[in-house]
Amino acid sequence: MSRKYKFGDKTGAYFISFATVYWIDVFTRDEYFGNIIESLDYCRKNKGMEIYGYCIMPSHIHLIFRSENGDPSGIIRDFKGFTSRKMLKTIEENPQESRKEWMLWMFERAGKKNSNVKLRQFWQQNNNPIEIWSFKVFEQKLNYIHNNPIETGFVTNPVDWKYSSARNYSDNDQTVLEIDIN
Repeated sequence: MSRKYKFGDKTGAYFISFATVYWIDVFTRDEYFGNIIESLDYCRKNKGMEIYGYCIMPSHIHLIFRSENGDPSGIIRDFKGFTSRKMLKTIEENPQESRKEWMLWMFERAGKKNSNVKLRQFWQQNNNPIEIWSFKVFEQKLNYIHNNPIETGFVTNPVDWKYSSARNYSDNDQTVLEIDIN
C-alpha cells in the first residue's frame, strides 16, 4: 500500500502539512525561514501556486494552496525537493550553526532508511492533503494554521508570529509573503 496521500481534485484547494525528518527543529534562524519564504514566493510567481494560508513552525509547515495548473502534487514535490537541497546546503555552510554536525547526521541517518534518497533526507515523505471543499472547512483549517504558534506557546496572538499568514489577514500585511486573499 502506498504511503503517499493523493490529491483528488487537481484544481481544488488543499490543506497540507509537512515536517522535517524526526521533527527536527530546523527553522530557528531567519536565514532558514527565508529559504522557505523565497521558495514559496517562487512557486507562487512561477509555478502557478495560489497560497491562501501558511504557517512555518520550527519543525513543520502548514499550507493552504491551490495549483492553477492542475498539478498540486508536482508543485509540492518540486518545492520539497528544492528546499531540501537548499536547506541542507545552508545548514552545511552556516558557521554559526551550533547543531550542524548533529542535524546533518540525523538527515543522513534518515536518508539511509529510505531507498529513494541518495544521501540525506530533509522532509518526511507524507503530506496528507485534505481537500478544502467548503468555506467552513477553509475557515477551520486557516484557524488551525494561525493558532498553531499559540498552541505551542510561542505567541499569545496569531499576528505576532512573523512567519504566518495571520498577518496578511489581520491588516493585509504582505511583507513576509504575499498570499492570494482575493
